Amino acid sequence: MTHISPSRFSRPAQVRSLLNDALIYAPLAGFVFTTFAVLYPHMRTAIVLGGVGLYGAALLIEGLRLGRFNRDWVISALNEFYPDLEDSADLLFTPDANLNSLQVLQRSRLIERLPPATALREPWRWGTVIISTIVAILIVVAGLWASTLNDAGERRPAPKTSAISGPVKLAEARIDVTPPAYTGQTRHTESALDIKAPQGTRLVWRLRFAPETEAVDLVLLDGRKIALTRDNGMWTTQLTLDKSMLYRIVFKGMTGTVPLHRLEATPDLPPKVEVVTPDRSLSIVSEGQTVWPLVFAVSDDYGVNATAELRLTLAQGEGENITVREKVVTLTGSGSAREKRFATQLDIKGLGFAKGDDLIAQLTVRDNRVPSPQSVRSPSLILRWPSDLGNESTGLEGLARKTLPAYFRSQRQIIIDIEALLKEKKKLSPDAYLARSDSIGVDQRLLRLRYGQFLGESAEGEPENPTGDGEAHHANDGHDHGDDSSAAFGDGANITATYGHVHDEAEAATLLDPETRALLKKALDAMWQSELHLRQGRPDLALPYAYTALNYIKQVQQATRIFLSRVGPELPPIDDTRRMTGKREGIIGNRLSLDPVPGPDAPVVAAWSALAEVPGRPVDVPLGPLDTWIGANEARIGDPLALSAAIDAVRGDSACAKCRRTLRGLLWGVLAKPPAQVMRRDAATASGGRYLDALERQP
Repeated sequence: MTHISPSRFSRPAQVRSLLNDALIYAPLAGFVFTTFAVLYPHMRTAIVLGGVGLYGAALLIEGLRLGRFNRDWVISALNEFYPDLEDSADLLFTPDANLNSLQVLQRSRLIERLPPATALREPWRWGTVIISTIVAILIVVAGLWASTLNDAGERRPAPKTSAISGPVKLAEARIDVTPPAYTGQTRHTESALDIKAPQGTRLVWRLRFAPETEAVDLVLLDGRKIALTRDNGMWTTQLTLDKSMLYRIVFKGMTGTVPLHRLEATPDLPPKVEVVTPDRSLSIVSEGQTVWPLVFAVSDDYGVNATAELRLTLAQGEGENITVREKVVTLTGSGSAREKRFATQLDIKGLGFAKGDDLIAQLTVRDNRVPSPQSVRSPSLILRWPSDLGNESTGLEGLARKTLPAYFRSQRQIIIDIEALLKEKKKLSPDAYLARSDSIGVDQRLLRLRYGQFLGESAEGEPENPTGDGEAHHANDGHDHGDDSSAAFGDGANITATYGHVHDEAEAATLLDPETRALLKKALDAMWQSELHLRQGRPDLALPYAYTALNYIKQVQQATRIFLSRVGPELPPIDDTRRMTGKREGIIGNRLSLDPVPGPDAPVVAAWSALAEVPGRPVDVPLGPLDTWIGANEARIGDPLALSAAIDAVRGDSACAKCRRTLRGLLWGVLAKPPAQVMRRDAATASGGRYLDALERQP
C-alpha cells in the first residue's frame, strides 16, 4: 500500500484561500482606481497601470502565502479537526518503507476513517467581501464629493478686485511632444511655446490662463484656426507637425500685439550611401580573380533598414548581340541602428561571368520611416573582363561584314518584307523566323539613322565611311573633291568638301520648319518601336509602327521647303532733296523699346525696392506675391519661418520702420547672386602692408 500525497488536502485549501482574497481585494482596486482615473484624466494611464500593478502585487503576495498549506499543516489540521484519526495522521503520508507492521495496520484503519479531500478548505468569506465593497463605495463617494467642491470653487465667480487686477495672461503651458516611433526619441513635455521636433510629431497643448477666459484659439499663420477645448481648467488641443509653421495663441478679450511662435519640423533625410570597396567605379578583372568584394557604408539620421537589395546586371555579348541578365541579392547589414555596413563576396564564376562581359552592381537601401520608407541607390559599380582581341571574327564572315556597302531600304519596302514574313511564318522554323525578323530590324535601324541626320542626331557606333567600304577617298574615286591646297584650318565647308560628299548647294540650304521637324520626330519614334519589336522577333507588333512611320514620312515629303539665298541688305532709298539741308522733320527713330523680362525673384526685388526708406514714397509693400514666392522657394531660404514672421510684422504695422528694415535685410539675403561678380582685390602682402602703413604715417 502506498502513502497518500499531502496535496490531496492542501490544493483545495489553497484554491479556496486565493479566491477569497481575490474577492476581498477586487472592489478596493477596481472602484478606487477607476475613480482616481476619472478625477485626474491627465494621469489616467499612470493611475490605471498603478492599480493593476498593486492588484497584481497583492495576488503575488497571497500566492507566496499559500506556501503555508504544506504537509505539516495538513497533518496538524487533520489531527485537530478529526479525532477519529487518533493523532496518527502523519502515518497517512509516510512511505511503506519507513513503517513497521503495526504502523501499517494502523494506517489501513485510518484510511477507512479518512475525510473527503475538500474537508480542510476554509469556507467562503462573504462577510469580509461585503465589508470590503462598502468601504470601496465610501471611498469613491468621498472622492467624488471632494471633486464637486473643487469644481464649484473653480466655477465660483472671481471677486471684482481680481478681475480689475489685470488682463488675462498665460499662467501655465505644457506641450506633450510625441515623436514618431521609428525615430527612437522618447515622449517628453515642453514648457516653451516654440517647438522643434521631427516631422510627423504629435503635439498636445495644455494651457492655463489667469484669470480664466471664455474661448481660446490656435491661429496658424496660413489662416487656419484650431479651437481649444476646456478640460478640468486646462485648454487642450492637438496637432500633427507635418511641416514648419508659425502660430499664435488668441483668447477672447485679448488686446495688443499677439506674438508669433515657431513650430519647426525637422525633415527626415534620406540615407547616405558610400562605396568603401572598390575604390573606383570601373574595375578590371585581374588574372586569377574569382571573387569581387563589395563593401558599402550606409548612414541615416534615425535608422537604416537591416536589409538591402544588391541588383546585379550581367551584360554579355558584343555589338548589337548583347544579352542582359539581372539578379537581386538581399544583404544583411552589420553595425548600429544609424550606421551599417553591407558587405559581400560575389562569386563571379558562379554568376556566369566570362571574357568580354560587364558585371554591374548597385545597392538599394531604405530607412525606417513609417509609413513610406525612403530608398536610395548607390553609384553603379562595374567589373569588366576585357575580351581577347585575338578571338575576333576572321575569315569570310568578318570580311563580308566589312565590305558590304551601306544599304538603306525604304519604309515601304520594310513594310512589304514584314508582311511577307508574317505570311511565311508557318513554313519557317523558329530560328529562321527570328533571323529574318532581326534582319528586317537591322534595315529599319539603318533607315532610322538616315532620317535622324536631318534632326542633328549622330550615328550609333564607331564612325565609318558612307559607302561602308572602310577606305579613305582619293583623287580618282569618281567624285570631284576639288583642290585641297586652299583648305583653311577650321573651315567647316572645306572639311566637308574634302572628306565627305556635299550634294546640296550652299546657296540653297534646306531648313525644316518646326512643324516638319515635329512630324519627322514622330516618324523616328515609330521607327524605333518598329525596330524594337523586329529585333525581338515580333514582326506582328512592329507592323503598326511601321505603317505609322510611313504615314509621317509622307507628310514630311509633302511639307514645303524654305530656301534661303545670300542677298545683301535692302536699305531705303536716299532722298537727295533733303541732303545738306539740316532739316530733321519727319524723321522717325528706329530704336526699339525693350521691356525687361521679369526674373524668378521679381516679387523679392519688388518688395525690397518698396521697403526702401525714401521720403514721400508710399508705404504699401506687395506682400501677397512675396508669400507665394516663399511657398515655392522654401528649399533655398535658410530660415523661412523668420522671413514669414518679418512679413507678418510688416503686414500688421506697415508704418513700423524697424519691421521694414528687418524684412528688407532678410530679403537681401535670399536674392539670387548674379552669375558674374566683381573680383576681390588680393590681400596685401607683408611688404605691401608695411608700405601702406608708412604712407598713413606720413604727415
